[in-house]
Amino acid sequence: MLASSRREALTDALTGLGNRRALSRDLERAVAGDCDAVLLALFDLDGFKHYNDSYGHPAGDALLQRLGSKLADHVDGVGSAYRMGGDEFCVLLPVRGDGAEQAAAAAWALAEHGDGFTITCSHGGVEVPAEADEPGEALRIADQRMYAHKNGGRSSARSQSRDVLLRALAERDPDLGEHISGVAALAEAVARRLMLDDEEIDHIRHAAELHDVGKMAIPDAILDKPAPLDPAEWEFIRRHTIIGERIVAAAPALRPVASLVRSSHERWDGTGYPDNLRGEEIPLGARIVAVCDAFDAMIADRPYRMGVDAVLALGELGRCAGTQFDPAVVAAFTAAFYDRAELGNVA
Repeated sequence: MLASSRREALTDALTGLGNRRALSRDLERAVAGDCDAVLLALFDLDGFKHYNDSYGHPAGDALLQRLGSKLADHVDGVGSAYRMGGDEFCVLLPVRGDGAEQAAAAAWALAEHGDGFTITCSHGGVEVPAEADEPGEALRIADQRMYAHKNGGRSSARSQSRDVLLRALAERDPDLGEHISGVAALAEAVARRLMLDDEEIDHIRHAAELHDVGKMAIPDAILDKPAPLDPAEWEFIRRHTIIGERIVAAAPALRPVASLVRSSHERWDGTGYPDNLRGEEIPLGARIVAVCDAFDAMIADRPYRMGVDAVLALGELGRCAGTQFDPAVVAAFTAAFYDRAELGNVA
């Protein structure tokens, strides 16, 4: 019974692979030099969330079991495989030549294709103890390399599409660049404060950069009108998020960003546009962009008024929390703003 209990404490219940505790034990031994140099490789599945959402959690669990079994077979007799939790896996292998090639070879075991879905994985590795002589450091380096691989694989097409749209915006309104970069930097800081994952942060930053792209279809006479807009002109303005969604969604790499652009002018109390979404019906990324956009608009100088002091703008966000803005996002924004101020990143 004691042996069985010890086995269970070191085993992932879903896949039968070693768990995080087992990895820590084995990594400690590798760092201590109790074995030959080993490669620590981390893997994060790409496409698993879509699969889980489409087919349900039982199907997702079955997929994890299949992939875990394939990974175990790949390293059988050579190394050890682990499931870190969620859709993250890991292997420890004796170093044989190029560690990156070894990690890439193991990554093939964590791939599956079917009707309507494709599962692949991003990976990153580190040689122990040559590149790291402490378990936490080894995991940190491997994790950094894994996310660099993940972002590098998808960011090229996404960044190119974004850059084209931003160039079009800049040609239409040369003064827009500073506003866009300010909103994007604030949105990224808030997303990190809310401890969102790297992919969500990436989407939110792009949405912040592109949330006004639909204004390219709004006549200059309306955008630059010095007087209050009439009802018909407001209808034009309210269409810009729908137009923006269509423009952004035309780039396949930016489709996850398009829904955030559409909802970037919704309000917490349901009186925004274009869909009158309320509360948590509004995507979190869009709620973040809305707060950052409003703050940047308040502190910026306009031809018809001077910008307000940042502290006054923060007070206005607080006053509108619960009506126009998500109170939790306003709180995170305020904390992120003061964090950046301490680091000298804001005025």
